[in-house]
Amino acid sequence: MIESREIQNILPHRFPFLLVDRIIEFEPKKKAVGLKNVTINEPFFQGHFPDYPVMPGVLIVEAMAQVAGILAFKSGAKGNSVYFMSIEKAKFRKPVIPGDQLRFEVKVIQQRGNVWKCAGEAFVDGNLVSEAELTAMVSKEEMKNG
Repeated sequence: MIESREIQNILPHRFPFLLVDRIIEFEPKKKAVGLKNVTINEPFFQGHFPDYPVMPGVLIVEAMAQVAGILAFKSGAKGNSVYFMSIEKAKFRKPVIPGDQLRFEVKVIQQRGNVWKCAGEAFVDGNLVSEAELTAMVSKEEMKNG
């Protein structure tokens, strides 16, 4: 199990963009399972349908990507940042609301050098709420504009 303090040592993300509370399963270069407790205190709920708060789908995909980043770094990827290259086959099946616990299951599809392609699924109470294929590059340097 990887708790939040160790996650903060692995990922550069911080509040409000650190979207993974802990990793409960991990197999190097194969898969990781992470959890996020969704609370009404999340800052995005103030503006994303305040009368019926729904977690934005892009943040669900971002959380999946963070689990994939932890999987890559804990599998020995060298670098300090992970950058999206593509998001494919993204689907959103059910809304995620305050009080839900998201369970992210991320599996490596392919890894070549510093490029990782993963399939991610998000579940609430065993029900699939979102899925996507994510490709990202682990970088040793910060990307610069221009």
